[in-house]
This record gives sequence, C-alpha cells and structure tokens, in this order.
Amino acid sequence: MASVTPETRLALIHRVIVPGEEYPKEYAILVTDRRSIFVRQKSTRGNFWLRREMSYGTALVTDVVPKTLEDYEETSLDSLTADTANLAVPHEAAISLTLKKEEQKPRKYDFFVRLTMRMQKEVFQVYDFELVYRQTPNSEMMIKFYMVPLGAYFKPRRQTQTRETILREYATNALEIFQKVLPAKIVA
Repeated sequence: MASVTPETRLALIHRVIVPGEEYPKEYAILVTDRRSIFVRQKSTRGNFWLRREMSYGTALVTDVVPKTLEDYEETSLDSLTADTANLAVPHEAAISLTLKKEEQKPRKYDFFVRLTMRMQKEVFQVYDFELVYRQTPNSEMMIKFYMVPLGAYFKPRRQTQTRETILREYATNALEIFQKVLPAKIVA
C-alpha cells in the first residue's frame, strides 16, 4: 500500500488584487508544495478604491490586519479549493510566470496622486504577475494579479524605506516563493 505524503503549506502572500470586468477582487495566495490557492478575501473597500490601489501599488486603507499562514492551518485545503470564489492552480499545470513593472500615468482626476508623487519625489511603481497555466489539456488560462500590500505591511516600512523599495521587496518576496515551487524554466 503506497503512502500519500500530505500537502505542505509553505507560504502565504497576504494580498494581491486580480482585475475583473465588473470589479477587482482581493485574494491572499496560499502556496503549498503542489499548488497555489488564491483565497478570496472579504471585500474591504469599494471598486473605486481597489482600482486606485492597483494604480498606486499600495493600500489606501490601513486598518485591515493581514492573515498569517497559521490562520489557514485549521482550514482544509480541499475546502479551500472546493469554494468557487477561490482559484487553485496546480504547479505542474503552470506554463509561465512573468513579473512586470508598470509605471502608472495618473489621470486628470488623480490630482492628489500627482501632487503626492511630486512632494515625495517618487514615481509610483506597480508590480504585477501574469501566471499562465493549463486548465485542461486543450485550454490555457491567465491570471494577472497586482502586488498591492496591505497598509499594515506598508506603513511601518514607510518610516525607513521609499515606496519603490517597499513595493519591489513585496514583489520580490512573492517571486522567491514561486521560484521555490515552480520549475525553473517557468519563472521569468
């Protein structure tokens, strides 16, 4: 009788935003040794604010406490994948993972953003990933997700680091997590 090794929870990416046709959705990514599970988070703010956060790369509301890996220890992985609000991507189905860096161009109504960028002498960099995976043998899917940390992650670091450094570290940490679980040729 062959023994099946249990799936190991390796890391948690606290927050990403996945754009949608109707509105963006917030997810945490629970990374195991076999798959990445995008766990839908309770909506903390409206559509307008989520779209702005995708443009600025940082949370505008700071009162949300990030979950930890321990928060998911008691939750069955099967129950997470059975929930239709969540997305599960088996690592063996991954075709490519690409990290991109977008420099946002504020629109006319983003006056305060332009003013803040000018006062801080910084340009808001937004990092996003594109994960392409095989859903069935004949179809491929792509998930684009923006690396937007919660304010609880961002605010304490802002005292000593620039916005660009914080956002780059958040994206780089996620990239390192994926590099450990995905085949080397997939991550770009």
